[in-house]
Amino acid sequence: MTVSPKKLNTFLLFKLPSAYFCGVRTKSLDENSCVVSVKHRWFNQNPFKSMFWAVQGMAAELTTGALVMSKIRNSGHKISMLVASNNGSFTKKATGRITFTCNEGKNIDEAIKNAIATGEGQTVWLNSKGINSEGIQVSEFNFEWTIKVRSK
Repeated sequence: MTVSPKKLNTFLLFKLPSAYFCGVRTKSLDENSCVVSVKHRWFNQNPFKSMFWAVQGMAAELTTGALVMSKIRNSGHKISMLVASNNGSFTKKATGRITFTCNEGKNIDEAIKNAIATGEGQTVWLNSKGINSEGIQVSEFNFEWTIKVRSK
């Protein structure tokens, strides 16, 4: 079974309902990138009338996590995944529709290849940028994912 935007959005509803109800939605997923968007609304805003940082973080993490999940699924191996660390920066007030993109599928391929070859856990830092409808970057997140081949 392949990982698709529709399946990811259904997954959100049942496994991460807070992200789903905040409006986080996967728009596209391919070998190298994942795109997720979320619209600023009353429900996901902070007291300053912009999108709450945690909502942006959920959308950004989904771009990286969906890519990792997809790559693991395609590898044919049982591999665990977990966020070990993350950081974010905010450069503009997040209003309107914010689109997060991670374009680092090749880095995940390399980490999975090394995990399978060595049997040791690997880490990979993945970046996701949040861009508003005017094309201006509003935030940037980095997630350190750990992956490890499960013993049989």
